[in-house]
Amino acid sequence: MADPSARTGPWAIEADGLSKKYRRGWALRDCSFRLPAGRICALVGPNGAGKSTFLGITTRLLRPTAGTVKLFGVPVSDPAVLERVAFLAQDKPLYPRFTVAETLRLGRELNPRWDQAVAERIVRSGDVPLGARIGTLSGGQRTRVAFALAFGKRPALLLLDEPMSDLDPLARHELSGLLMAEAAEHGTTVLMSSHMLAEMEEMCDYLLVLAEGRLRMAGATDVLVPSHTLVTGKAVGGAVPEELQGRHTIVESHVTGRQFSALIRTDGPLSDSWDAGWEALSPSLEEVLLAYLRSPGAPTLIADEARTTDQQETAA
Repeated sequence: MADPSARTGPWAIEADGLSKKYRRGWALRDCSFRLPAGRICALVGPNGAGKSTFLGITTRLLRPTAGTVKLFGVPVSDPAVLERVAFLAQDKPLYPRFTVAETLRLGRELNPRWDQAVAERIVRSGDVPLGARIGTLSGGQRTRVAFALAFGKRPALLLLDEPMSDLDPLARHELSGLLMAEAAEHGTTVLMSSHMLAEMEEMCDYLLVLAEGRLRMAGATDVLVPSHTLVTGKAVGGAVPEELQGRHTIVESHVTGRQFSALIRTDGPLSDSWDAGWEALSPSLEEVLLAYLRSPGAPTLIADEARTTDQQETAA
């Protein structure tokens, strides 16, 4: 069962104007959003978008240049917040000479809320020998041990940086199921950075999309994706018809020969501007994400639930 003490408020993460600047320029710029507790959230963006920088700030590995971030209402600068957060880096740093049992013992000694039963269950369910040394394990087995350390800590918030990028499809499928099952059982909020867009559609119910250091999209998938429509039809003068452009926000469009295709944000009833020759389709999560990533000039979309108090007041 979920631990009631694991959460003190409705928001797992609250970022307000979060920014980070290096000598080469801004890696993260004016990032503001709220992530509700209990969600499994995909953090999506191309290389250099600011994903690792954001995770670094959230885990206190980096200091922001400007702005703030709170975890369950507590500033990330407060050392006490680290007891409630687990972070799994992309390279999964484990001691190769330790056995699996010694690795779990390390987790037990370092974490006051350690759950040995959970950690051992995750390891044993993958037939990973407790006496095996970490350096002798396969990539999937090492990832399973890393997950055991993360969930054994019983975090309220689990941060994952490309956790399954080095695994084969079968191992990814098995560990994706493990991640969702453990998060659901304990009510853990998960924020996971990944490039695997198709798999994110099955796993995640919340989205944060970064591009060029700025937040492009934030909110629940069942709110964001249905607010878009993929429209195809006959181009007019080699372009998307003005009737469509004038009534809806076009995220991305293409013209091939005499045909156009456009991913639009449905800002009003389609019937008001509809042409009998147009065809409307419901896009997939992957199609929506790719359109925003390919079109940095498209307007940002932040769902009401993801807006900070200042953003809500500005919108009003």
